[in-house]
Amino acid sequence: MARETWATRMGFILAAVGSAVGLGNIWRFPFITSQEGGGAFLLLYLLFVVLIGFPAILVEFVIGRYTELNPVGAIRELGSGAWNYLGWLFVITGFVTLSYYSVVAGWFLRYTLIGVTDGYALAGPEEANALYGSVTTGLDSLLFHAVFMALVIGIIAAGVRRGIEVGVKVMVPAIVVLLVGLAGYAFTLDAAGAAYAYYLTPDFGYLAANWTSILPAAAGQAFFTLSLGMGVMITYASYLGEDRNLAADAGIIAALDTLIAVIVGFVVFPFLFAAGIDPGGPGPSAIFVSLTSAFAGIPGGRVIGIVFFAMVGIAALSSAISILEVLVSYLIDEVDVARIPAATAIGVAVFLLGVPVTIDLIFLGLYDNLAGGVLLVLGSLLLALFVGWVIPDVARNELEKGIGDLGSLGTAWIWIVRIPIVVVVLVSLYLGIVNYADFLTGGFAEWLAAR
Repeated sequence: MARETWATRMGFILAAVGSAVGLGNIWRFPFITSQEGGGAFLLLYLLFVVLIGFPAILVEFVIGRYTELNPVGAIRELGSGAWNYLGWLFVITGFVTLSYYSVVAGWFLRYTLIGVTDGYALAGPEEANALYGSVTTGLDSLLFHAVFMALVIGIIAAGVRRGIEVGVKVMVPAIVVLLVGLAGYAFTLDAAGAAYAYYLTPDFGYLAANWTSILPAAAGQAFFTLSLGMGVMITYASYLGEDRNLAADAGIIAALDTLIAVIVGFVVFPFLFAAGIDPGGPGPSAIFVSLTSAFAGIPGGRVIGIVFFAMVGIAALSSAISILEVLVSYLIDEVDVARIPAATAIGVAVFLLGVPVTIDLIFLGLYDNLAGGVLLVLGSLLLALFVGWVIPDVARNELEKGIGDLGSLGTAWIWIVRIPIVVVVLVSLYLGIVNYADFLTGGFAEWLAAR
């Protein structure tokens, strides 16, 4: 069947930005920033986006546009032997990631509805914790997981132009407008000055003492928020024409994604400081428990809370459709399955894999530590090795289409992919494997023993 393409350049850019701007930016970014020292983490994160993230986006772009195939078919066409299995790693990573991503996104939909029906008038952190527990496990969690996946399936089934492109042209501008509005409101809070100082002022002493923790966290966050390591950018670039300037598009995507992540900090931290809440609350519950407590204590908190949680739900949707598209594009390209049954079948399978997360949050740790800490990073590492050492000439020639002769810049890009990116991602992978092993032998082993 004929392969679809983007109708406009703006559609492609907004789709890529929408993929990058999701739970990684709005759910994960604030509590990772808090855990790793505020301004110290922000500084390294920004450096990694510029020095590592931007060159890494180009790695996926050149493969996707050159082959015009899904990740499995693309790597098979360019490589041989063991490299043929690399594309399958992206499919597995996307499958696992979307299964728990959908569950967490469902929580944001539920919190939005709670704001509409009941508000966030909680007595304190204890009630906020109790609410979090009731939303994240049980029938509520299962139901909203199903609702979210149904929305994702519907958009993907409509196709690249009528589904993804139309959707992101609405969702991404809405996310930006809502975020800027929330940031403007947060600026008026009395605690905004202290929050900005914490967020924007790097403590170099803290950075020097804790760089072994901050460095891999910043690198991992940069890859996570740019949707790298899952084959998303390979898939989206496969719908592009040869006249496009990949470097310019990658620069716009990385800049918009990073800008939105930074604005999230201007929203979240003033709310937390205004409510007198320690921003360093660890774990996935931080943004739910802390912000519902904060919304209960600020003027207009109910409306602000509804807008915030709805915005995150929209961001999660724009990101989730990109992951499902990777999986669906495989069935379309490789098995010649029509788009609607492919989207439905894969979507249902992803939903079923996510069901355990709605039963016990130990599975959130099991999935997230595996996908985010190991599989995603491993995929990024192998792809950098593949492009930098196996197909450097093909990659450079493809990058030059739509740009012209890059000269020494093209050589510099290949060497950045070959060494700095490989080294940084290799360190992150090692730490991710260690952390996952600790989780399996610690918390997960204790949970199994208690069953």
